[in-house]
Amino acid sequence: MKTTDNLTQTLRDSAAMRWTVLLFLAFAMFCSYIFMDILSPIKDLMQSTRGWDSTAFGTMQGSETFLNVFVFFLIFAGIILDKMGVRFTAILSGVVMLVGAVINWYAVTEAFAGSGLEAWFNSHLNYIPGFDELGISPFYEGMPASAKFAAVGFMCFGCGVEMAGITVSRGIVKWFKGREMALAMGSEMALARLGVATCMIFSPMFAKWGGVIDVSRSVAFGVVLLMIALIMFIVYFFMDKRLDEQTGEAEEKDDPFKISDLGAILSSSGFWLVALLCVLYYSAIFPFQKYAVNMLQCNLSFSEVPADSFWATNTVTVIQYVIMLVVAAAAFASNFCKRTAVKGGLLALACLSLIVFCYMGYMRQSAETVFAVFPLLAVGITPILGNYVDHKGKAASMLVVGSLLLIFCHLTFAFVLPMFKESAVGGIMVAYLTILVLGASFSLVPASLWPSVPKLVDAKIIGSAYALIFWIQNIGLWLFPLLIGKVLDQTNPQLVADLKAGVITPEQAAVSYDYTAPLVMLACLGVAALILGFVLKVVDKKKGLGLEEPNIKA
Repeated sequence: MKTTDNLTQTLRDSAAMRWTVLLFLAFAMFCSYIFMDILSPIKDLMQSTRGWDSTAFGTMQGSETFLNVFVFFLIFAGIILDKMGVRFTAILSGVVMLVGAVINWYAVTEAFAGSGLEAWFNSHLNYIPGFDELGISPFYEGMPASAKFAAVGFMCFGCGVEMAGITVSRGIVKWFKGREMALAMGSEMALARLGVATCMIFSPMFAKWGGVIDVSRSVAFGVVLLMIALIMFIVYFFMDKRLDEQTGEAEEKDDPFKISDLGAILSSSGFWLVALLCVLYYSAIFPFQKYAVNMLQCNLSFSEVPADSFWATNTVTVIQYVIMLVVAAAAFASNFCKRTAVKGGLLALACLSLIVFCYMGYMRQSAETVFAVFPLLAVGITPILGNYVDHKGKAASMLVVGSLLLIFCHLTFAFVLPMFKESAVGGIMVAYLTILVLGASFSLVPASLWPSVPKLVDAKIIGSAYALIFWIQNIGLWLFPLLIGKVLDQTNPQLVADLKAGVITPEQAAVSYDYTAPLVMLACLGVAALILGFVLKVVDKKKGLGLEEPNIKA
């Protein structure tokens, strides 16, 4: 491609091509986010149909990051990314995610129940030398065989999804460095997080399809989407290859990885502060997402919708999802409008559609459709925050604000929401507002924190830097789902005892937990993040890391 000044342009010099690439990467992550939480909105069904109590559910969910943390797979993923390049690693991550998802799906099917494989898992993996002594085993004696085998698949999926995460981050840096990088990263994450809402809306629908409960249908839905994600990575492969042909870059051969590079990364105090902020933020959000629907079921009183009601049909599910897409598209598009009238019209459409979406969630009387609102405010404001960081800076300051919002939301869930349990309208309103604010607070991370990493390390080892941050972050993502599950069982001893004694049914037990202790624990993570945010501001000012400076220099 040539300009009028006869200067060669590349694909990334074209805004349309840059953002097309971003769309492919975002959609792939959108699909992976759906599978990541595919069982979250049906935790109660996993307990009633598969015998997974909170400890089993939390252990299985925490297994996603087990290999990344304790076998250091994420570190190897960063090395693969730096040595083999974005294209190869993107395809590899897609394949690994898909393989793990298929295993996870088979584990919860009726075909697995009663099979020789189930018998094997019942008899094995009850004790793993070393890991059990350290208290970090992904299995335990008495854990349902389906949960064990699902954990194996989730471990494999976790390797792929975290590899995809660092690959997408590296890909965005490659295509957007020196341009609107924070806006791109924020937009990618905002669009990808629509997967959370998609999961919350459709996972229960597929599990209850036709009035017959089958949780494997929900997982199969996620498997199909991961096939599409792999196709997106394949398309990206060819576009990125074309870019390298235009620029003459040879990503796979330049700057080979050296162990000494890790020392350069780990010696940076700024890197450690950013990494710790990541683990605190993500540990307070992602593990919470896995329990959020069940938390709402336990803290709100939902009325049963008659089976012949319009609000109980799958048609209303599809309509609500379409309205959600209108909210997301209008809010997101408003960030790119130059004309005030058009921008205002899109925002008005987004707000009106959001109100309709929330009303439909209330009428459907289901916790999963209430929590589905989680990413919608973030979709609208993340590009705004990213654009602000690109042009004005203040990334570290935004993290402080995000920490305050995080603390406020979890404490509201812990102490305020239960006060409205008997109020049909009041409880739903408190839940909606708090969930929206929590989603908005989380949007500060991709908009301000991730784009700061290239300011802390050399460009040739940025893949390893992202991998290290993801590895540290994965420690929290492994630990806290497991902790929440254990804390729930430990702080609800009467419920656990009644369930074992047959005083209450699994269905009753699944919606009767007291979530106060786990929510206070998550709020404490927000307090720690707030303290680190202030420390980061001091270090940035002292060492001139440039975190408060804009990404785009005038």
